[in-house]
Amino acid sequence: MSDMRIRAQAGANQATVRVLMTHEMESGQRKDAAGKLVPAWHIQDVTVTHNGKPVLTAEWGPAVSKNPFLQLVIKGAKAGDKVGVSWRDSRGETRSQEAVVA
Repeated sequence: MSDMRIRAQAGANQATVRVLMTHEMESGQRKDAAGKLVPAWHIQDVTVTHNGKPVLTAEWGPAVSKNPFLQLVIKGAKAGDKVGVSWRDSRGETRSQEAVVA
């Protein structure tokens, strides 16, 4: 159901990190076939780490699209470093994953 793909590529004294998160991201405003509101369910907190140290924290809301894509540049990162991404959604579910900068 919910999963992530992380790609981290080294450049000149930096790494470009791309993350694709699989998540339904319900806003709480859509109605189902019976006309009832579908409850909100979305990623709320995202954290990105570089070798265990936080480099990005974000608070997301219901306006973020389904299967969100995140891209960032980490200065000072080099090949072999570890990049971790974790998130928590409005139901309390969490996901974490690491990738090695290539």
